[in-house]
Amino acid sequence: MATEQATPISLPVMNGQGQAVGTVEIDPAEFGGKINKQLLHDVVLMHLANQRAGTHSTLRRGEVAGSTKKLFRQKGTGNARVGTRRSNKRRGGGTAKGPKPRDYEYHLPRKAVQAATRMAMLSKFTDKEALVIDELKLPEIKTKAVAGVLKALQVNDKTCLLGLAKSDIDENRTLYLSARNIRGMAVLPASQFNAYEILRPKRLILTKAALQELCKNAKWTAGAPAPTNPQ
Repeated sequence: MATEQATPISLPVMNGQGQAVGTVEIDPAEFGGKINKQLLHDVVLMHLANQRAGTHSTLRRGEVAGSTKKLFRQKGTGNARVGTRRSNKRRGGGTAKGPKPRDYEYHLPRKAVQAATRMAMLSKFTDKEALVIDELKLPEIKTKAVAGVLKALQVNDKTCLLGLAKSDIDENRTLYLSARNIRGMAVLPASQFNAYEILRPKRLILTKAALQELCKNAKWTAGAPAPTNPQ
């Protein structure tokens, strides 16, 4: 069942000291205007399945060590009938119908995955779990500085996603290198966002440039004309 979202969403814009410097209005229509929980569930399962290595393996009765001779004759001993020592009924025997290496990867339609990414963003906006940071630049690689910014923003959750625009990484790579060292914090370019990476952390922090990039890409994937120079 899809949840409609029609009213504009207001996101707070903060500076590096945790002070509010304004707000930004988000049009839900730019991100599809509705949230389909079933689609989000299906896409998240797809991402989790694609991360599985599939290297699990058990030994079947034909692969374990031991004789294939019947342990004792069928009748006349007074015991229950038994077969080979390799039987899965005996200790040290093979595993019946155990897992073998396999590939768990599968893919949903591209448009469904793109729609789920927009819905995941919209859910973060509507649940008040996202904020925009005005400007965040570091002169040197310093993880402690980024941790101080998170404390000023009162982001006390164990998990957080920092979304950066391509221009943020190109112009200030020290921010990317400093933030990724914090435990529970993920740093991703906005162009690499997907439903799983957005929904997994509790909080979402975006730079202004990243938000503009997301809005532009959301319009593009929703069917609007593609930008002349897509990032």
